[in-house]
Amino acid sequence: MAQLHTDHHHRDVTGGAARAAVFGISDGLVTNVSLILGVAGAHPGGHIVRLAGLAGLVAGAFSMAAGEFVSMRAQSELLERELDNERLELARNPHVEQRELAKVYERRGLTPDTAYEMAGLMMSDPEMALETHAREELGVNPSSLGSPQAAAASSLVTCALGGLVPLVPWFFLTGTVAIITTIIVAGLLAIGIGVALSVFTGRSTVRAVARQLLVSGTAAAVTYGIGSLVGVAGA
Repeated sequence: MAQLHTDHHHRDVTGGAARAAVFGISDGLVTNVSLILGVAGAHPGGHIVRLAGLAGLVAGAFSMAAGEFVSMRAQSELLERELDNERLELARNPHVEQRELAKVYERRGLTPDTAYEMAGLMMSDPEMALETHAREELGVNPSSLGSPQAAAASSLVTCALGGLVPLVPWFFLTGTVAIITTIIVAGLLAIGIGVALSVFTGRSTVRAVARQLLVSGTAAAVTYGIGSLVGVAGA
């Protein structure tokens, strides 16, 4: 008789670093391939494109890292304040908090007596009580608020990587060949990001890849067109 496997593990996706990594490499690619092709569309010298790409890579990576740090730090501080308030209420009014928790269980289908009994069990341990109320009322896990430092570092590295890939051809090539090579390598990275996203989220690979290609391609095409128009006008 086949043995049933009851273990079901979930990945921790609440820490912020994984999310920051995905957004970082995607943002780095879209931003810098758009910048590089936008400048290249005006047909300047290759050194101008390299300079613009390097500036965009550094500025984009540090900007995204700073944004991740500030936003996650603010979110963590807000949640920590709410947890402090909840901890205080649990100490001051445990019976009120127990009734609130019982009401939550009642709304989920338990009878009033069973709901109140279960709420009492949860309230018997202060840490369990805090975690339960935080999950039910705030929708967060007190032990998984995320690390602003990890998210910022992840964003910095992955955004720089995403921005570097479309820039590499310009260290070896120039002109139309460099532009075509940039489009190819950027497209391959966009496909890789789409595949990674589909694995990470469990959603359709085709849709994830198509979406990433559409976003990257549209941004690059628009900026290249603007660069070409500016180049023609400047000439």
